Amino acid sequence: IRLIYLLLLSFIFSLSAIAQDDNAKLVYVFDIDEEIAPPVVRRMEKAFAQAKELDADLIVIHMNTYGGLVVSADTIRTRILNSKIPVVVFIDNNAASAGALISISCDSIYMRAGANIGAATVVNQNAEAMPDKYQSYMRSTMRATAEAKGRDPKIAEAMVDQDIYVENISDSGKVLTFTTSEAIKNGFCEAKVSSIDELIKRYGFKTYKVQELELKATDTIIDFLISPYIHGILIMIIVGGIYFEMQTPGMGFPSIASIAAAVLYFAPLYVEGLAENWELLIFVAGLVLIILEIFVIPGFGIAGVGGIVLIITGLTLSLLNNVKLDFTLVTFNAIMEAVFVVIIALFGAIALAFFGIKHVLTNSRYGLALTAAMYSDDGFVATNLDINKMKGAEGVAHTILRPAGKIEINYKVYDALAEESYIEKGEKIIIMKCVNNQYVVRKQ
Repeated sequence: IRLIYLLLLSFIFSLSAIAQDDNAKLVYVFDIDEEIAPPVVRRMEKAFAQAKELDADLIVIHMNTYGGLVVSADTIRTRILNSKIPVVVFIDNNAASAGALISISCDSIYMRAGANIGAATVVNQNAEAMPDKYQSYMRSTMRATAEAKGRDPKIAEAMVDQDIYVENISDSGKVLTFTTSEAIKNGFCEAKVSSIDELIKRYGFKTYKVQELELKATDTIIDFLISPYIHGILIMIIVGGIYFEMQTPGMGFPSIASIAAAVLYFAPLYVEGLAENWELLIFVAGLVLIILEIFVIPGFGIAGVGGIVLIITGLTLSLLNNVKLDFTLVTFNAIMEAVFVVIIALFGAIALAFFGIKHVLTNSRYGLALTAAMYSDDGFVATNLDINKMKGAEGVAHTILRPAGKIEINYKVYDALAEESYIEKGEKIIIMKCVNNQYVVRKQ
């Protein structure tokens, strides 16, 4: 009888546990613990999609950041405001700048003892405040976000602008930052908690299951490649490779480097849905025009300029979250960020190209230039002692001279350098002089 009684109790407890498990709330947790940038936006989109698929009851953002890009923070803020699943944030130490904007957009804010929220002034890379038009945009965004969540918009604005005075809270001349207790007192934090488990219980869930965002190796690679810094480096390689190929047609390596960089640039953007087919076609069309300019069309004119414009346009558009030709969801800040990334990378590529020509291609250390001197006293002689007697000789361009190429004189082919920038294949030429055992020619 006792055995049957124990078995019955065990069965009842099992049923009770199953029932509790079925009634347990699903809480989806993901971290923002780095600079807020496109990789964080990507992970946020993936987390929200998974939470919706799993029919989660609550989304918890585990926050610890000093800020980041305003455009990325605004994308996350908008996603949170439009979420049908409640979103709360656990500030585990820092929610500064862009992190403050994201936190204020959440339904509830919880903070660890010693944490802080605020200091949302827009600054540049040198931590200097940006002009007022940037601050004005941030002020209005913070106000609108606070209003949407029932928080004091003036306090939110004071986190951006040091000139905003809030009686007994913020002195004029100081950007507002709250500690945990100050945030609780002024309605910018629901409670002080020490862990996510404590937060969930404070929220009112007695039984719950936690699901965390899991990233695959491919996610880590894509996150790395879509970083603005990596974008800049890849653009520098793309443009630098094209430039070197234009200077030394047929060299090979610059073209390979440029194509590889283009694949690494566009592939993750295409996978993530940022780069669309027509944007890729614009970039490819630019490359085709550049190739035609190098190998087919004489001089440097409409094809070359048009190719450069199309390449820049393709690189810029691929960074924007537009849907075909609909740019209504693309903010001005996003456009400016994309333009700045491309322009800064272009200037970097130009500087890199000049450095390469000056220090690499002329330096024997890298194996691309010969600087050893060979003296006649050591037994070295020129292959053609009468080379200077060729001055005034006439012939034709055996290949395109841009400005280097080959000429043909009396059925013999010689290396030559155009005195002008370009000579078409088959044009008649005349040798003007010889410099460093190389003919310098001019069109007749």
